[in-house]
Amino acid sequence: MFLSLLETEWYPILFDTPSNIVRSVAIWLTIAAVIVFLACFFAFKGEKRKKFAKYYGIGAVIYACVIGVLFLVLSFIEDGIAAILFYPLLALIVVLAGGALTLFFRRDKITYIVVGCLAGAALIASLICMGINFSWGDALENNGLAAENVNTVGLYVSAAVLVLAVIAAAFLCGRKDKKGFSTRSITFAAVCIAMSFALSYLKIVEMPQGGSITIASLLPLMIYSYMFGTKKGVFAGFIYGILQAFQDTYILHPAQFLLDYPLAFSAIGLAGMFANVKALKFPQVRFALGALVAACGRFLMHFLSGIFAFGYFANIQPVWLYSLIYQAGYVLPDIAIAIVAGVLVFSSKTFVREMERRAENLRVFTTPATPVETEDRHVATCPECGAKFTYSGSVAKCPYCNTPIESEQAKAENDTQPKQE
Repeated sequence: MFLSLLETEWYPILFDTPSNIVRSVAIWLTIAAVIVFLACFFAFKGEKRKKFAKYYGIGAVIYACVIGVLFLVLSFIEDGIAAILFYPLLALIVVLAGGALTLFFRRDKITYIVVGCLAGAALIASLICMGINFSWGDALENNGLAAENVNTVGLYVSAAVLVLAVIAAAFLCGRKDKKGFSTRSITFAAVCIAMSFALSYLKIVEMPQGGSITIASLLPLMIYSYMFGTKKGVFAGFIYGILQAFQDTYILHPAQFLLDYPLAFSAIGLAGMFANVKALKFPQVRFALGALVAACGRFLMHFLSGIFAFGYFANIQPVWLYSLIYQAGYVLPDIAIAIVAGVLVFSSKTFVREMERRAENLRVFTTPATPVETEDRHVATCPECGAKFTYSGSVAKCPYCNTPIESEQAKAENDTQPKQE
């Protein structure tokens, strides 16, 4: 492990090729942008903060789109990625970025349908082109494989079953989540995806057939899922998985692409599944259990991909054992680092309190602020999430879950009014 650490290429300080120059500049720009976002977000208040978050989120989407296009173009020029893969993936990036920008300004049913259809069409077109490229044999030939070395049926069946499983788990665990994307949820998604993408370059070990151990690169996505729910978390993980394909392109088959990239990281979006379980008293426990389930989901995706797509590399070793050892060699340490870092972060009461104030999904609160009642301000307990807060007037809304609260005086006045027949 120590020798691997010494021999690892650390992308943040590599400037030997155009691709590495772009990677190095991108990671430092991303880190600087995240620091600026956090500093300004905590410094600004009220409408000023809301306006800043909106325009920063727009900038983050444009920045991510530019970086994704640059990586793809450089991969096309330097690595010789096939044109039949380059153009559909380029269109997919543009459609995803355009859809995200549209949702910043307009969020209604028609917009969701149009954006969803365009993004789905772009993804399907990309997968079809990957299938054509696979049928031509170019993807296999470039990696020293033949068609008989890949179990196509196993890949398609695994991908189909796991797509349904992830979607079902996301909707089952997030059935009470807030519907739709708000400016806040889109902004935090953009920032968390950018943070995870930047941290993914800090590699301790990189595996020969893809995969690496990073410094808690998945932690921002896990925190996002905890704050905004599993449905939004799975969506953020899906987008991140596509970005990972541009960063570390190893595509043999369309179903293998789904398993190793979008689906594997969509599973990380399930990390927030225990965020609202009242029986689990400590936030560290709720986070860690959800992260473990997410880790199992990701491991399963890579494990099946290893069996059906990369089994040829097992040689005389049983294919399932080869895939088990290979995937465990980087997935488990990578997830373990993220979980340990997450438990340490969730041990900070200040972090938990600030996170709970800004979350949209949470209904169980660990560190609610202790309100003080005065002559013109009243203390209320939200009947939905149990949070305590102060308000003035006769009617208020819970600052955490937006449940309307009526004061005792207003209730008494309503009870004494004569009812109309």
